[in-house]
Amino acid sequence: MTASVEFRALRRVFGKTVALDGLDLIIAPGEFVALLGPSGCGKTTALRCVAGFERPDSGAVLVDGRDITNVPANKRDAGMVFQSYSLFPNLNARDNVAFGLRVRKVPAVVRHAKADELLELVGLPQHADRYPHQLSGGQQQRVALARALALEPRVLLLDEPLSALDAKVRVALREEIRRLQLDLGITTIFVTHDQEEALSVADRVAVLREGRLEQVGSPAEVYDRPATPFVAEFVGTMNHLAGQVTGDQVSVLGQLLPVDGKVPADPSVDVLIRPEAVRVDLDEDGGAEVVTASFRGASVRLRVAVAGGEVLADVPGHEAASLGPGTRVAVRLVERPVLVAARTVTVPAPVVVADAV
Repeated sequence: MTASVEFRALRRVFGKTVALDGLDLIIAPGEFVALLGPSGCGKTTALRCVAGFERPDSGAVLVDGRDITNVPANKRDAGMVFQSYSLFPNLNARDNVAFGLRVRKVPAVVRHAKADELLELVGLPQHADRYPHQLSGGQQQRVALARALALEPRVLLLDEPLSALDAKVRVALREEIRRLQLDLGITTIFVTHDQEEALSVADRVAVLREGRLEQVGSPAEVYDRPATPFVAEFVGTMNHLAGQVTGDQVSVLGQLLPVDGKVPADPSVDVLIRPEAVRVDLDEDGGAEVVTASFRGASVRLRVAVAGGEVLADVPGHEAASLGPGTRVAVRLVERPVLVAARTVTVPAPVVVADAV
């Protein structure tokens, strides 16, 4: 049931817009890969090229080593789930799920039994006779997922399937999708602009930018060891701190840290530091001061004023009680390799990049 998928030097241009610019990516059989990136980065175009809804200008899409670039969409053995559900309003849940089987002239008894089995699989056995307008958004998307699985595709394609749902339903459904994918062992490509979604469900995350692959790796690799400043800033929150490179080290906030990756020609750089790598200690003689404290559940995000600027720090909730606004503190950085980038600001003080979403 599973298959490998390969994007080979895929290029797609719409007028003057380059949607895909030589995309190369191999997805193993049974793997769950998230295509992550901002709007316009090419991730949905890549998915549609696999589905057969788009034809690349050059390059190829291969499934199990077979070039399917010019194979019609209805002969690709791929199931697709859209952001907008795309259910037939005049059909109940059972008939929506069974629609593809009906087109293939599968006997009614067989297709209804298959549809009921899949509705059970997605947790909606009692909703078989309900119509789309009688279902919540999350339930409609479950029906759409069951419909995509009805033809037993070798590849499952998910195009931002959770973006129209509220936060609580999104979390529940993404966990359900991952459970189903693991149970069925189906090769899955999941398109999203939501970093948390990608990191929480995928075996590997492929980060795209302007049609090119910036980095592909496990969620931990992409988050903890971003290959480029773009990946570092897009996947999670980053502080930009002014630093000075000397050899293979950089001086930042009075500390020397090892540099990870390429160093710009100019020794004056931005040092990219995640909030959880910033330590804040209560110190009446410290050179920093807590400006705000935002409760985030298990942790509290502090905005701390340092010499001439501010830095974000995430601290455990139980430590935050003594670190309210106005508290004098000392700031230090976790000693581990850091990414540096060419300066993007003119002031010599730390500045903060807002949360990437």
